[in-house]
Amino acid sequence: MTTQLTNLLDFDPAQLAAYCAGLGEKPFRAKQLQRWIHQFGASDFDEMSDLAKSLREKLKAGATIAAPAIISDHTSADGTRKWLLDVGQGNAVETVFIPEENRGTLCISTQAGCAVNCRFCSTGKQGFSRNLTVAEIIGQLWMAEFELRRSKGIEPGPKGERQITNVVMMGMGEPLLNFEPTVTALKLMLDDNAYGLSRRRVTVSTSGVVPMIDKLSQDCPVALAVSLHASNDALRDGLVPLNRKYPLVELMASCLRYLEYAPRDFITFEYCMLDGVNDTDEHARELVALVRNGAMPVPCKFNLIPFNPFPESGLKRSNNARIKAFAQVLMDAGIVTTVRKTRGDDIDAACGQLAGEVQDRTKVQERMQKMVEYQKKFGPGFGRIVEVRK
Repeated sequence: MTTQLTNLLDFDPAQLAAYCAGLGEKPFRAKQLQRWIHQFGASDFDEMSDLAKSLREKLKAGATIAAPAIISDHTSADGTRKWLLDVGQGNAVETVFIPEENRGTLCISTQAGCAVNCRFCSTGKQGFSRNLTVAEIIGQLWMAEFELRRSKGIEPGPKGERQITNVVMMGMGEPLLNFEPTVTALKLMLDDNAYGLSRRRVTVSTSGVVPMIDKLSQDCPVALAVSLHASNDALRDGLVPLNRKYPLVELMASCLRYLEYAPRDFITFEYCMLDGVNDTDEHARELVALVRNGAMPVPCKFNLIPFNPFPESGLKRSNNARIKAFAQVLMDAGIVTTVRKTRGDDIDAACGQLAGEVQDRTKVQERMQKMVEYQKKFGPGFGRIVEVRK
């Protein structure tokens, strides 16, 4: 009978200390071990030269350090790099590195697929299989940091130049619907004996899971981005189905509560620009009213995202002039507004394009095929988003 090895990438600092204590080791050994794993990228216990040989033998007998295996590795013309990672049972997720002049940002996945099924996101059209484990989440950062160093000839360890300075939980999946593993991974990212990232440089993006936003504020407050994408409930119900459970008034209230604990004094609202759907000046004015005219205004900035089209969506990208005019309405109201530069679209690594490979338990593809059949029968307008104005 084979012994099941414990994957040490699954442990946050406190859990690793408890594991070492179970082996009869003192707490400082856990810190040494953590540094070897997360600062040097070591996966071979024999490399860990300052650990006692007896401890290394115990670790070899019962533990492993295993990140998801790389299936493919592509680099865009603009330097964006995308990995497809095997997470088992026919599932694969995507991780994207975006290099910029003064920082390197890694976009991490938290689920194999996504059950939220936002209308404009190709990940949701893959359906949902399962939540990722801590090792599969933090393993993306572990893999990417040391792959990037190897490709540039940079030594591992604290003396080598860090390649990833920022992390965004904006890959495949809804992080707050995989809460505990996501928070455990966040704690490792922030720990000085691991990656030592600032809370301001780690961002969790959510489609608006209100109770979990509150829980994150207590357990591990980092920067928060909210996928908003609509200026009123009627429109958002069609674009982000989760809105039917947690409407905008509840979402705005949760954002205000979060700011009491957040490392930044504003919430970032992500807004995907969809031609003829959510991109009029009237929509922009509604957004101003939403964040400014409530009982308590929400300090925020808007990040406008040009839609990255994919065939199944039936949606188009707003043109540049329309995006600029929309942004101007927000800026005239004194709201900081940026337009996200599209990166990595030649390797399908841009925002909303991550798809991976998912053994779908939610039968999304099957339901989409039914929709095509209904549109053939009842006309192309069947099932399309219609904004109803009162």
